[in-house]
Amino acid sequence: MRIVILVTALLGLIAAPALAQTPPAQNPPAQNPEGTPMAVRGTVEKLDAQVLSVKTKDGAVLTVALAPNFTVVGVAKRSLGDIKPGDYIASNSIKGTDGKLHAIEMHIFPEAMRATVQDVQRPSSLVQGGLMTNSYVLEVSATPQGQVLKGKYKDGEIETIVEPDAPIVIYVPGDPSLLKPGAAVVIFAVKKPDGSLTAARVTAEKDGVKPPM
Repeated sequence: MRIVILVTALLGLIAAPALAQTPPAQNPPAQNPEGTPMAVRGTVEKLDAQVLSVKTKDGAVLTVALAPNFTVVGVAKRSLGDIKPGDYIASNSIKGTDGKLHAIEMHIFPEAMRATVQDVQRPSSLVQGGLMTNSYVLEVSATPQGQVLKGKYKDGEIETIVEPDAPIVIYVPGDPSLLKPGAAVVIFAVKKPDGSLTAARVTAEKDGVKPPM
């Protein structure tokens, strides 16, 4: 089975002080009486001071008000061979026809980010029916089904088959200059009751490497 089939179904740092101020890209903001979490994925239309306009995959343009101290991070390509026991990762996965979880994409958290994230599992905002899991890597092994990554999070363990073409990236330092028109971005924003969007962090394309979307 190739994960590209699953993806088609979708239609479709780093400075420690700065990282400590905002949640990582794979941790959407917690439920808030002043708003609800909302993932914004698309390309930059324009950045006007601290107001970012993003064109989403369905063609809509969303406006996100960025916090005064907003941070920007980029991503760099990595491979499964770069992941070792003890590393902390976030993975989006979906159950295949074989009943096993298959990785859609994986993010590696640098050491400086470990204290800013939680080892949890929740529904994925990337793919309907998928799972997003933050976990510590226990082992990576070869099986008849392919490479399998075994991880541990606070409520248990998870095994994920990682296809050769599954995107794997690591967070790297960035700055607002990355937010140029056409750059791919992922934002975990808060949608307020009046419909406006706010965010304190943006994960952006850097050196041609786009955040898995």
